[in-house]
Amino acid sequence: MFLYHYYDKKVGPFRKLTDLSAEDAKEVLAKIKVNKPDSMAAQRDLSYVDKRLNCERILREEFDKKGGKRELNSPHYMTLEHSPWLNTWFEDCGVIRIPVEEFDLRTLSFTYADSMPAFSPRVNDGKEYRHRLYTYEEILRIIEKYDLPQNWNDDGKYGPERYIEVQIWTDDVIKKYL
Repeated sequence: MFLYHYYDKKVGPFRKLTDLSAEDAKEVLAKIKVNKPDSMAAQRDLSYVDKRLNCERILREEFDKKGGKRELNSPHYMTLEHSPWLNTWFEDCGVIRIPVEEFDLRTLSFTYADSMPAFSPRVNDGKEYRHRLYTYEEILRIIEKYDLPQNWNDDGKYGPERYIEVQIWTDDVIKKYL
């Protein structure tokens, strides 16, 4: 299996708003809205930063409960396998593909969908994978049961699960791709 990271080639890979202070992140988001109005990030309102910070707090807590090996406060984000939809998020999209075997699996966590809707209090449809964080072995069982979301819901017609998000809690492998 491969992990994929999609990014704006003009900005570079593995850049995270949550590496900044909340105030600075909101300023960057406001600039994106002006300078790249057609990008997916420009569609977010400024409350996105606070929501993302809260989501990352939940991800950290859940990852720590699972005994994950966390070296970062804010994870890097990738997807498990290719997401055609994410490939459309940037005007000049770059893609990095890394075999999952390059990672210490204890530094990875997974959500069956983007972590924001996966942990959103507004998404309560009773599906077993909502409000859940998975280890690699656990996500393989969920994939066996439901398939990859991009295979049955790339257009989002059936809900927010369009890909499996991977949270990487270390810089070890990522720094080779910067």
